[in-house]
Amino acid sequence: MSRTLTAVSADGSPVHVEVHGPEGAPAVVLAHGWTCSTEFWAAQVRELAADHRVVVYDQRGHGRTAAAAVGTDVLADDLEAVLASVLAPGEKAVLAGHSMGGMTLMAASGRAAFAEHAAAVLLCSTGSSRLIAESLVLPMRAGRLRTRITRLILGARAPLGPVTPLSKRILKYATMGPGSAPERVAECARIVHACPRKSRVAWAHVLGELDLDAGVRELRVPAVVVAGTADRLTPIVLARRLAAELPLCVELVELAGMGHMTPVEAPEVVTAKIRELVGAYVKAKSGGESVAKSGAKSGAKEEAA
Repeated sequence: MSRTLTAVSADGSPVHVEVHGPEGAPAVVLAHGWTCSTEFWAAQVRELAADHRVVVYDQRGHGRTAAAAVGTDVLADDLEAVLASVLAPGEKAVLAGHSMGGMTLMAASGRAAFAEHAAAVLLCSTGSSRLIAESLVLPMRAGRLRTRITRLILGARAPLGPVTPLSKRILKYATMGPGSAPERVAECARIVHACPRKSRVAWAHVLGELDLDAGVRELRVPAVVVAGTADRLTPIVLARRLAAELPLCVELVELAGMGHMTPVEAPEVVTAKIRELVGAYVKAKSGGESVAKSGAKSGAKEEAA
């Protein structure tokens, strides 16, 4: 069973939401990263929707959610709106975020809706601060020059253009492990190249100034951190720092040779960790309450799939 609905964020902006799987099943909410969309979670939706209620949504300016204001508070606002739209009062879910999606969870960690609904979190290929300074996209010695050039590259206004063999090689180098299968590189390239240039640039500036260290300390729920050892965008040092600073980190999973796109590069591992968290920390609702009903309480609008 699949359906779509529109959550309404704090500033009135509509957020595109998709719900897959049976009503009443344990809930999972997945937040994608910078330049991606709901399609990024295709493998997780496919494997989990048989016995979970899997919620995916498009971040501001990505996929079918229109561009508007940007910032970490906006990320938290939108997540709160999604949670209110798809979960019944007091219902718990596993929240998983990749890259900027993980930062969304950090930004929302002190919010009332997060406390009400988060049973556990999965943080994939993400960090809370110093993203540009730690980036390994440029093969240069760490320092001000590398940081300055990296900031210019990631925030470049040049259009990505169509997906070509050259663009796939560039994307693979920057975001994926050296052994990534061609079809997975092509999948990521198709998703990333579909992101509007204006949104890509606007969110790059937000990420370049990111400081969510305080939000990490507020994440007082069981947490699993997953990261690739070959990640150039959010290097493994950021994952190790997260694992050390999270109040309730239960596991740090380091994926040898994997890059930044872990849910696509290692879908079986990411899906298994989500399933483990659900089994440990979420109980199915007795009788179940329809997504449409729980969404109606916050003004969400259900649409034809």
